[in-house]
Amino acid sequence: MVPTTSPADIAGLPTAPRNPLTLRQQIHAVKAFHTGQEVLRDAGGHMTRLQHGPTWLIPAAVVATSPQAARDILGGTDSAAERTLGHDEVRSLFGASLITFKHDAWLPRRRALQPVFTKHNVRVFGGHMAQAADIVAAGWGDSAVVDLDTECRRLTLRALGRSVLGIDLGERADAIAEPLRTALGYVTARVTSPVRPPRWLPTPARRRARAAAATLRRLAAEVLQACRDDPTRDAPLVRAMIAATDPATGRPLTDDEIRNELIVFMSAGHDTTATTLTYALWALGHHPDMQGKVRAETDAIGDQELTPDDVPRLRYTVQVLHEALRLCPPAPSIPRLITQNLEVDGYLVKAGTVCAIGVYAMHRDPDLWEDPLRFDPERFTPQNTKTRDRWQYIPFSAGPRTCIGDHFAMLEATLALATIIRRTEIHSLNDDFPLALPFTMVAAASIQEQVNARTPRLTERSAR
Repeated sequence: MVPTTSPADIAGLPTAPRNPLTLRQQIHAVKAFHTGQEVLRDAGGHMTRLQHGPTWLIPAAVVATSPQAARDILGGTDSAAERTLGHDEVRSLFGASLITFKHDAWLPRRRALQPVFTKHNVRVFGGHMAQAADIVAAGWGDSAVVDLDTECRRLTLRALGRSVLGIDLGERADAIAEPLRTALGYVTARVTSPVRPPRWLPTPARRRARAAAATLRRLAAEVLQACRDDPTRDAPLVRAMIAATDPATGRPLTDDEIRNELIVFMSAGHDTTATTLTYALWALGHHPDMQGKVRAETDAIGDQELTPDDVPRLRYTVQVLHEALRLCPPAPSIPRLITQNLEVDGYLVKAGTVCAIGVYAMHRDPDLWEDPLRFDPERFTPQNTKTRDRWQYIPFSAGPRTCIGDHFAMLEATLALATIIRRTEIHSLNDDFPLALPFTMVAAASIQEQVNARTPRLTERSAR
């Protein structure tokens, strides 16, 4: 990261103002950090400093919720802003992977995996999503009430398994979702607790988390071994990882490394996409006019199965998903450990400080968005996007460490949303969408939706 000023000038900058809330109020906000960011921002501004004890015991923390701060922290190319305790905790359970590596180890792994997630390969991976959405929606029947959160998790697991892993995970949704929630909930609890028992201490929570992680490791090992045993098995992501090498060194991934990456992909590839899809459907269930616009796009394409080739014609559908990601970003904060004195939005952030970029608060900031709590896909028309600071909307992070699977997630979600709206009319029964943060942001309760089956309008293209 190239500083805009010299180290001496950076050292002379003021530090971020200390947050004026009481210690009790700050701790409460940190424990509910997805929504608590707004509490801290409203009390202390877009750069606010927390200190819950002596620095030798608890590092100083800064919550940053401005686009400039996000640019200063995430926009560099070196290791001035590293992974934090949360990433260390994930690594201790699931093993080292792309999302947990510090910079020097991250770079060769990113080089090796980047070709796996090119737009061309992602089109192959995402090809089964519309089919999975059709199967799930058909199972709802007519005039049924469904839990969107449960159904979207089943859908994304089915698509993920079929399209990239070579197995059907649809019937194993609970067997995967529960261990993920247990393990990642443990990580979040440790990160947000002011006092953490050492990892070697076999607490009940740690025993449950380790057992959950072991379940996921066994599944990843099963998937990889099945591909090794059967060269004809249709599992494009696993095949791509087996074939991946670091372009600079030619080194391939070991089986342990592939298993670690598969665990992360199973987590991020279904949990975050399922929540985005659930939120988008819930919002459309409250806005029949918007739902009608999505349906008009799909009806214009015809009744054949949607494919990645159809995505350019689903522009409004994509805008709906962007608005869902704005209001419900799967990663509501992006923590980084600052390893050298850094200028962030005009303030000095000292080395050793944990700096959390409050994505949730930034996406809902009335200084950045007009009527920020209103669901409005028109915010993401090409014209409106062109005039916006690109750093105020970062649902997949930003900079060199942007989520490697962002194209895959958007492709999957677009095909699924369009397919469901084409097949059903939905009416939301929940006025609110409660949120929880076991690790990524998820629905905190059942999201009830009444669905009515419909037959898509037959177009000239589909009639042929």
